[in-house]
Amino acid sequence: MATDNPVKSLQEEATCPICLEYFKDPVIIDCGHNFCRACIAQCWEGSNTDSSCPQCRETVQQGNLRPNRKLANVVEIVKRLNLQAAKGAGEERVCGEHQEALKLFCEEDQTSVCVVCYLSRDHRDHWVIPIKEAAQEYKEKLQGALGPLRKELEEALALTSKEEKKTTEWQSKVKNKREMIAGEFSKLHTLLREEEQLLLQSLEEEERETLQRLRENVTKLSQRSSSLQQLITEIEEKCQQPVVELLKDVKSTLSRSENVKLQEPEAVSIDLKNVYKISLDVREALQRFGVDVTLDPDTANPWLVLSEDRKRVRYGDKCQDLPQNPERFDRYAIVLGTEGFTGRRRYWEVEVGDKTRWDLGVCSESVSRKGEFAYAPGNGYWVVWLRDGGYKAGTSPPTFLPMSIRPSRVGIFLDYEAGEVSFYNVTDRSHLFTFTGTLSGRLCPYFYPGANAGGTNAAPLIICPVPAQAGGNLGP
Repeated sequence: MATDNPVKSLQEEATCPICLEYFKDPVIIDCGHNFCRACIAQCWEGSNTDSSCPQCRETVQQGNLRPNRKLANVVEIVKRLNLQAAKGAGEERVCGEHQEALKLFCEEDQTSVCVVCYLSRDHRDHWVIPIKEAAQEYKEKLQGALGPLRKELEEALALTSKEEKKTTEWQSKVKNKREMIAGEFSKLHTLLREEEQLLLQSLEEEERETLQRLRENVTKLSQRSSSLQQLITEIEEKCQQPVVELLKDVKSTLSRSENVKLQEPEAVSIDLKNVYKISLDVREALQRFGVDVTLDPDTANPWLVLSEDRKRVRYGDKCQDLPQNPERFDRYAIVLGTEGFTGRRRYWEVEVGDKTRWDLGVCSESVSRKGEFAYAPGNGYWVVWLRDGGYKAGTSPPTFLPMSIRPSRVGIFLDYEAGEVSFYNVTDRSHLFTFTGTLSGRLCPYFYPGANAGGTNAAPLIICPVPAQAGGNLGP
């Protein structure tokens, strides 16, 4: 059969039309067609002398079988070509030893073999199956192995994704911590520079005042010395005068010399009046911005009990009958500070002790006091809280705050112009969290002591006096 592929045509010419394999000991009959000697003999077996050609049906004589040497040579060439093509394609469809097609698979040796290999001593006693059957069997086994492998791959990819997520989260935490540390030290440096300027100004004023007094003393003493020197010169000159001149006004001269009395200069201490202490940490630097915060009873929820000095707040045992004025919170047990802040910097501290639930921070004076609301700077709240042993900042969504040491006192620092509300663990002097953004309007200190929870959270929130630094309050 003609074909556009010369190699295919050559393969067809080298193929026996009876067994459809490459010719083995090819012979040519009277009609000119070629067959394997064994194939034509089997085909004519039991026939008379004259038989028909299996290909063209022409009557031929069985005895006229002539070996076709050239065709046999062509078959060998075709086999070698096929072998080279198979090897070039990375396959071995033809046995390299026998130049036969690899139609069988030896299970014991796990290799493809041809029929001659199968009949040889090497594979004669082995379990051999057709290569297509073996391929199908192992294909099913391979496909069966794909399921667990794909599952393993899925789990590996999931774990990889998880670890990559953890890596990203860790890097984000490190970045945030690095920025926090840089920000805190920048803030500390700023505060220390400002404190340095204030201390230097105070020292300069003390220097100027003391120097002025000392110089006044020196001027007075110099003037007194000059007067004494003049009197001494006058007396010395009088002692050298003639008798008449010496006695003239001598009594007045003696009187003036007898009345000379040195007055002690004004006592001026050269000890520094102020103790100039440099802050060693952020809290000490912040203390000079300390403010006296008191609670505003007009804003307190009816369940809250305020101390007489308005420095403590706790959750009461019953709801009080209080006027429902617009300033009062009616849904949540909240109270605000009386003071509202705009501009500059403010710092205050609140004792939380061993309470199990509390909220602290600042809120905008303009927030609604009625009904429900959610903590977020966008809603006018800059708050951190404790719930069920966990600390969070009221961002959206909330930010978890890792805590190595539980705070018994919390510091709140409002830097209005910088747009920052910072929280500090006063217990171990560590930074907890900083809200950043743009601040506007009056901001009020915010307090929520939490429900009593069966007495486990009955302790009050206490506004603490901020310790003054040595040298007095140097804050603006």
